[in-house]
Amino acid sequence: MTDPPDRPSRRGSDAASSEAEFSEFVVARSPQLYRSAYLLAGTRHGAEDLVQTALARAYAAWWRVRAADDPVAYVHGVLLKGFLSERRRRSSTELPVATTPDTQHPDAAHHDPDPADRAALLAALAELAPVDRAVVVLRFWEDRSVAQTARDLDLTEAAVKNRSLRALRTLRGLLAEPSHPRNGSPR
Repeated sequence: MTDPPDRPSRRGSDAASSEAEFSEFVVARSPQLYRSAYLLAGTRHGAEDLVQTALARAYAAWWRVRAADDPVAYVHGVLLKGFLSERRRRSSTELPVATTPDTQHPDAAHHDPDPADRAALLAALAELAPVDRAVVVLRFWEDRSVAQTARDLDLTEAAVKNRSLRALRTLRGLLAEPSHPRNGSPR
């Protein structure tokens, strides 16, 4: 069996160097991917699934990823598309719960001034529609430009601005409510 003409061969030392390059990428970028995935998914397990899926897809097409202008942005795009695809599926039988047995935060060494604020923000993010949540995470957590966010989500710049405005308005309203339900259920 031969490789397609646009796909380089993965034999011998080329395959070994490709494997090593991918491993280095995973070690260097997994924390950043995980943080983004955690903000998108809202749970540790959901974030782990998103990162694992994105990295598996990147590995399967590593020859294409490493040829991209920005491999990190490419894999972030895979992660975002995986998140949005999962949210579109109606057949998902998983249901979010308010609490889980493993209550330790993934960044246990990191101490926020007020963990209640962090929990409230994560719960409010979970209330947003998936695309709105992705816009907020990319624009304000990852500090991406409107143009970058639009490109990553296949939206127009006007749509990104509109969704940002609407999502921030929703978040302000949710965070201002004294009796905000904190069940972590996505919208």
